[in-house]
Amino acid sequence: MENLFWLGVVGALIALLFAYSQAKRVKKFSEGTSTMQKIAAAIRKGANAYLKRQYKTVAIIFAVIAVVLALLAYVPWIDGAGLVNKFVPFAFVTGGFYSCLAGFVGMRIATTANARTANAASESLNRGLRVAISSGSVMGFTVVGLGILDVSVWFLILEYGFHCDADTIANTMVMFGMGASCAALFARVGGGIFTKAADVGADLVGKVEAGIPEDDPRNPATIADNVGDNVGDVAGMGADLYESYVGSILATFAIGASAGYGWNGMFLPLSIAVVGVICSLIGSFMIKTGEKASQRELLKSMRTGTYFAAALCAVLCIPLTWFVMKDVEGASWIGILVSIFCGLAAGCAIGYVTEYYTSDTYKPTQNLANATETGAATTIIGGISLGMVSTAAPILIIGVAVIVSFLASGGTLTTGSEMYEISFNNGLYGIGISAIGMLATLGITLATDAYGPVADNAGGIAEMSGLGEEVRERTDALDSLGNTTAATGKGFAIGSAALTALALLVSYVEVAEEALGGPMDLSVTNPAVLVGLFVGAMLVFIFGALTMSAVQKAAQHVVVEVRRQFREIAGIMEGETEPDYESCVDLCTSGALRAMVLPALLAVIVPIGTGLILGVEGVVGLLAGTTVCGFGMAVFMSNSGGAWDNAKKYIEAGNHGGKGSDCHKAGVIGDTVGDPFKDTSGPSLNILIKLCSTVSIVFSAVIANVHLF
Repeated sequence: MENLFWLGVVGALIALLFAYSQAKRVKKFSEGTSTMQKIAAAIRKGANAYLKRQYKTVAIIFAVIAVVLALLAYVPWIDGAGLVNKFVPFAFVTGGFYSCLAGFVGMRIATTANARTANAASESLNRGLRVAISSGSVMGFTVVGLGILDVSVWFLILEYGFHCDADTIANTMVMFGMGASCAALFARVGGGIFTKAADVGADLVGKVEAGIPEDDPRNPATIADNVGDNVGDVAGMGADLYESYVGSILATFAIGASAGYGWNGMFLPLSIAVVGVICSLIGSFMIKTGEKASQRELLKSMRTGTYFAAALCAVLCIPLTWFVMKDVEGASWIGILVSIFCGLAAGCAIGYVTEYYTSDTYKPTQNLANATETGAATTIIGGISLGMVSTAAPILIIGVAVIVSFLASGGTLTTGSEMYEISFNNGLYGIGISAIGMLATLGITLATDAYGPVADNAGGIAEMSGLGEEVRERTDALDSLGNTTAATGKGFAIGSAALTALALLVSYVEVAEEALGGPMDLSVTNPAVLVGLFVGAMLVFIFGALTMSAVQKAAQHVVVEVRRQFREIAGIMEGETEPDYESCVDLCTSGALRAMVLPALLAVIVPIGTGLILGVEGVVGLLAGTTVCGFGMAVFMSNSGGAWDNAKKYIEAGNHGGKGSDCHKAGVIGDTVGDPFKDTSGPSLNILIKLCSTVSIVFSAVIANVHLF
């Protein structure tokens, strides 16, 4: 079976070639008028400048961490050996590089497609949709292509270059996700701070105080707002889901080895990923719509592609699972197949639930819009309560998926069984495979997510270019759809993070017990575990506070700058003078880069610090607390923010007085509160969950040998 791993490279090439073909397709469309081209060029320039500065900062931090890992790997600390695997420093760098590359490619195509989408929308709604979704496909298939390529190449190096056995490769590669997670967290946090500082600043001064429309060229923060859509919602999301994708595969590798499934247990998750690429590719061609389509019809079009891809993947996984696992001793290929189905179904279910709570075609968001009738306070209260109640369904879905996958794959909840340890490992493999199933069709899922910022930028360019009202109506429809798909993508990312984090937690326990040379006491009555649980929950709140505060401070600077320009630069409000757009871009850039470092470093420092004080058991508690608390908080914040945003869009469509009404102003205030919820703090939490796990795995030997209690 080990000789079939080269199929991973083939799957990666298929994904990357399709991404390339979609990029060429997008570039064939016209960017429109000279004004549209000028605006698109300004957005592209700002996004490139920000990412260049962000990557310089990240490179310095990566260099320091890589040196530390090299010292731990190659200096003989104990018994003439290093404390981490010798391949980890190199894998750390490659994981970070691919994660950044995925985000950069997505950002470049998004800034290429925005004006083209606006111009295509001037011809028809479906044409605009196709350009935007083609751009999103570049992002989606680049992420899965680079992810599969990274995993496959490292496997082939370890197998054929160093002749490692299956167990060694699995236990080595589970440590490789740290680089991808670190890069993703910097991208998500930094990009999230940038985009929401610009968005909040633009809305508060432009819409609420000055009473001018969204994306009005007179607003100095408009270009920064559009830049932020690309660096946060495209580059950040791409890096985020890249590390989820890679992390789930690597964690399942390790669990498969522990279950005694050998090469077969490692090949199955990789082969599912390859099948998912093909299914996503086919599903992407099924997304289309007619002119004058309603939001419900547009959502149906998106669901048609994603649901078809998931259904096709489920069908193809039947013969695949039978072929790979039928002869594996102790494995039930039917049970493992059920686990795959669980992941696919859970992913679709979480996507639908997120859509229900955030789309203005359903009652929750419509009721939130109704709350604007009595002011901003009731709007904010309603959004918070909506987000809280929306956590129930995803938690129950993940809970059912975990239990069913565990039991179907051979696990048992009867701890007194003689074969409990064997059945436990079998069940855990099912959970890992369930996470793989959820992420199998990531190509099309991320395509529909990355579509959103492109549609948002297209609407802004249409407004600033003075395109007709009909064009603006089309781009508004595409933008509103993008808000929902983005919220759905975040829900999907958070759900997959929960399953992946559970698999990584198990991997940490196994690695730590090997370092200790015996079992751990993981009872909640163990003070180290209990204190670790509290520290994990605390970390979630501190991380959220730091990221929210960063947006607040950066947004304040933008608000002050926009007010200054309105006050001091003559002719702005009359449209006779062009605002100083670059000053707002620079403010957002410097604010994001300053504020992103501390939250990201906390994810590295806290697990190590907890381990050095409380030992390996304390880290288990911390990971459990971070996973449970972080999952609930992430769902709450993402759905609240998405609902506030679409409630505002619902009013702008002509309900409750439409644009400029008191209800609209209340909706805008709700949206500005929700901006850091849904695009900064909320989606960053799922990366925090996984990064804590991968850091703990990498440093498990250090913690096992050096701790205070």
